[in-house]
Amino acid sequence: MEIGAMVIAAVGVVGTLGGALLTQRGAERAKRREMELLRGHEEIRDYLTLRRTCYADLNRDARQFTTALNRHLHVMREPGVGGADSAALEVAKDAHRDRYSQAQMIAPDAVLARAKLVNRALYQLYGQVKRLERGAPEPGETIETAVRAKDDVWELIAEMRAAMRADLGVSDGTGSVSA
Repeated sequence: MEIGAMVIAAVGVVGTLGGALLTQRGAERAKRREMELLRGHEEIRDYLTLRRTCYADLNRDARQFTTALNRHLHVMREPGVGGADSAALEVAKDAHRDRYSQAQMIAPDAVLARAKLVNRALYQLYGQVKRLERGAPEPGETIETAVRAKDDVWELIAEMRAAMRADLGVSDGTGSVSA
């Protein structure tokens, strides 16, 4: 009977130790899952912050490029184009180019499609303005057609901004917010 009692006692000790070990391993697994979930939430938050910053900068730079083109058109109507105005236009163009390049790596397709339309329209307008400035416009290009094209760019920027806001969950994307 002593051996039976010892076996029962040994099984009890092993069961107690095994239970503690299983409980500890279960707690470690739960903690690991919790950490993975937390890391996942942090990554999502970081990605959302990155997109929000990129969108705000892209919107600002597209607007500044359009404004610089508008100023340039006004200066062109007066005798001679000022060097400072040309430099400001180039700075605005370069800033927009850099921000659009960043958006190409971050923005989802719906937003990128709108940003692409804005980018194309801005560079077409820039080309037209530069040709007018050199006195070598293509057929049909005048300051007036450039001004109309600039007005169209503002509408494209508003559409791009609506797509960005919808992507960020700020609006449903159907609202019409003026440029």
